Amino acid sequence: MNAQHKLYSICTLVLLLFTFSAQAQNLQLTGLLSDQKDHSPLIGATVMLAPQADTTKKVYILTDVEGRFTFASLSNQTYILSVSYLGYEPFKQTVFVTSPKQDLGNLQINPKTTQLNEVQIRAKRYEERTVQKGDTTEYNAGAFKTNRDASAEDLVTKMPGVSMENGAVKAQGEDVKKVLVDGKEFFGDDATLALRNLPAEVIDKIQVFDRMSEQSQFTGFDDGQSVKTINIVTKADKRNGKFGKIYAGYGTDDRYQAGGNLNIFKGSNRISILGLSNNINQQNFATQDLVGAFSSGGNQRGGGGNRGGGGGQGGGGNNASNNFLVGQQSGISTTNSLGLNYSGNWGKKVTINGSYFFNKANTQNQTLLNREYFIDADSSQYYTTNTFSGNTNWNHRFNLRIEYKIDSANSIVFTPRLSFQTNNSISNTLGRTQLSDGNLLNDITNTYNSDRKGYTIGNEILYRHRFTKQGRTFSFGINTGWNKNDGNNRLYSLAHYYTDEIATQETTDQVSISNTDGYTLSGNVVYTEPVSRKSQLQFNYNSSFTQSNALKETYDYDENTDSHSNLNPSLSNTFDNQNYVNRASVGYRINDKKLNMMANVGFQKADLIGNQLFPITNKINRSFYNALPSLMLNYKFTTSRNIRIFYRTSTNLPSITQLQNVINNNNPLLLTGGNSNLRQEFVHSFMARYSAAQPTKGRTLLAMISLTRTNNNIGNSTFIATKDSVLTQDITLKKGAQLSTPVNLNGSWSARSLFTYGLPVGFLKSNLNLTSSVTYNNTPALINTAINTSNSYTLSQGLTLSSNISEKIDFTLGYTGNYNIVRNTLQPQLNNNYFYHLANGKLNWTFGKGFVLQNNVSYTQYFGLEGGYNQSYVLWNASFAKKFLKDQNGELKLSVFDLLNQNNNISRNVTETYIEDSQTQVLKQYFMLTFTYTLRSFGKK
Repeated sequence: MNAQHKLYSICTLVLLLFTFSAQAQNLQLTGLLSDQKDHSPLIGATVMLAPQADTTKKVYILTDVEGRFTFASLSNQTYILSVSYLGYEPFKQTVFVTSPKQDLGNLQINPKTTQLNEVQIRAKRYEERTVQKGDTTEYNAGAFKTNRDASAEDLVTKMPGVSMENGAVKAQGEDVKKVLVDGKEFFGDDATLALRNLPAEVIDKIQVFDRMSEQSQFTGFDDGQSVKTINIVTKADKRNGKFGKIYAGYGTDDRYQAGGNLNIFKGSNRISILGLSNNINQQNFATQDLVGAFSSGGNQRGGGGNRGGGGGQGGGGNNASNNFLVGQQSGISTTNSLGLNYSGNWGKKVTINGSYFFNKANTQNQTLLNREYFIDADSSQYYTTNTFSGNTNWNHRFNLRIEYKIDSANSIVFTPRLSFQTNNSISNTLGRTQLSDGNLLNDITNTYNSDRKGYTIGNEILYRHRFTKQGRTFSFGINTGWNKNDGNNRLYSLAHYYTDEIATQETTDQVSISNTDGYTLSGNVVYTEPVSRKSQLQFNYNSSFTQSNALKETYDYDENTDSHSNLNPSLSNTFDNQNYVNRASVGYRINDKKLNMMANVGFQKADLIGNQLFPITNKINRSFYNALPSLMLNYKFTTSRNIRIFYRTSTNLPSITQLQNVINNNNPLLLTGGNSNLRQEFVHSFMARYSAAQPTKGRTLLAMISLTRTNNNIGNSTFIATKDSVLTQDITLKKGAQLSTPVNLNGSWSARSLFTYGLPVGFLKSNLNLTSSVTYNNTPALINTAINTSNSYTLSQGLTLSSNISEKIDFTLGYTGNYNIVRNTLQPQLNNNYFYHLANGKLNWTFGKGFVLQNNVSYTQYFGLEGGYNQSYVLWNASFAKKFLKDQNGELKLSVFDLLNQNNNISRNVTETYIEDSQTQVLKQYFMLTFTYTLRSFGKK
């Protein structure tokens, strides 16, 4: 017994020592930074912590929107803590970490008092244009000079690695999905809207990073669902006050614009109001604002592909939904919109971010299109159209995020979303199809009307719990969503088909009802468990159910009753669809000072159940079993150099529209249909990104490569009739007409590389950004049962020189050249190379007593397009303004759009089934006189 007792005592002592050692290596240090005078939080302050025994092992973090900071995974020893923040005295403190959750309380930092010190610290920061802090690239706004009226968009596009492309902001080669202001969301997911309505003069720092999902931010376990995000840190003395502007202008051809924005900041509470009304193509809405805007019927632009070409101002991009991600429609729009945004803290436990956006847009457009289809190895088919279209769209969009901190260990995040849309559209199309020898196959006059309305409702409830043991967490989320889209359509077409010089005429007069609705319910459970001081396990289970219902009824015109009363079963369909997805995964994470690595493997079962109820009964019941591995690695060579590598796998089930086996004859020459035999896609994605900064030299470098491969890719199968072909009892595909359906194909993959380098040019007092990229797409398709593989290459080189002389002289010079190579396996003789380049210059010069001269000139040139599409044009916009009133807050400006009257919008679109050149309607020359009043009223910090 005595020996057993001794052995038990030794084991107990060893266990206690092991437990104490483990706890001593997993301690936490927190604190709060605030202004010593007004006690306001210091947002985005840099906090450094280093062991006193080895001060080379430094760790940097930034304070959050409440001025808080947290260091985790500390050991039982003495540390040196220091704080640096623009406009404040340096702060340093010795801290002995002993408890598992040690709180330093409120650390009050002294503001700088002498003007001399302020100048010294600003001079030091101006040298540091860019700092790389782990995964975050931070730009010092003060090192990039802009004019007094510049917006946040003008500021960020001067920064290395940030650009505006077709109206969308990009950072480090990726689309920016969110813009935060002092860590809080600003106008939901509309990044462009946020940047255009925040003045540059209130900005202290710009931070670019990959924002993790809500659950990942809580657990610290990166699930790979990050989005590119810009966080705008405002200046301390600009966080209390009112600022904004109002404007109104009128010009020739009855052109007008009016609008403004008002921002009310009071500490952590911010209200922003903006509105606009104009008929000069300032559209200002995002993709989710539209329902049915792409079903103009007469000119369906199928497929995806390489987008070649740009477009003049006021012209927008093309009107296909897959190219509508920039939120700009072709043609000329009259727009009225209103936006509201609120963010604030309600007490110490509740944080609220919300936005409301209303938009009404009326758009008129004309499109000239020339498309060449690949039929077989010896022949092509040419399809040309001239389409006049118009649509009116209303949208209401509401987003809200509420976070409730129950206590230090528990919190709930509630995120509801709601949008309503209504769209009325009409299009008139004149089209014809010819063979390579010039023989006419068919022509058509087509009129299509569509009235659609719909709504989407969604919300997420996320509960999060943090256990006493550091790194052990539990979270549970529920997502729900409802959607409904109802439409009434009218089609009238008159087509002529030519065979052996004999013409036959076919008239189509139909109305149709098209309704879709559905709901989604999903739940997600995540549990994390620390394995050691530097590693962690995560267990995840997700289950989701989606129900979709689709109904289409088409009625032919009946002369006897003078009404559309004859149901056409070949163009009608009722289809229900259910998706069940269950996925369990386990992941392992290592987080060291230099290495952050996550490996995860999931096992998923997806069930696809479909029921066709009309015109015939048909059932689909398929199950898919997949292993889904993923890997994330982030290695920090130094505090300013790191490499980030991702590998992900995912699956995509076909949509109910793709499964619904019904023919759409909105354009009788270009029929489309569904395919009930579709299987799910399996996607492999790889990306590696290296970034580095030299703060003292103001240089930045970014190199990125990405690869994507899709198995069972849902592509296109196009049947081009070489003779009249019977599809159903009531539908015959005439010679020269087409039927496109979705089909699973292998061999789809793409690759992209990007290199950007930014550096200051001392003798010009400017910033130079160089950008090079190479993009490759390999896309298969079926054309008359033969496989055509489209290989497209795009080589792009760009440079931008932005002035950093002073606030009074602001210029930007840019050039982008794109060389495109297209190769097809079905018709190698149609292999094509084309080139387009864009040179632009912008000057904003303030001189004398409030005089402002602005010029914006761009030159676009195309080579290698068809016939009249090889064009070059200069778009020159200019204005002259006088500032007056107190503090020069008033401005009267005379401006001219398209001074040389050369504006144009041409583009090339390359898909796996055709090559297309198009030209759309653009805004032409006008003069306008505009008055603007700027509000600037700031209180103390």
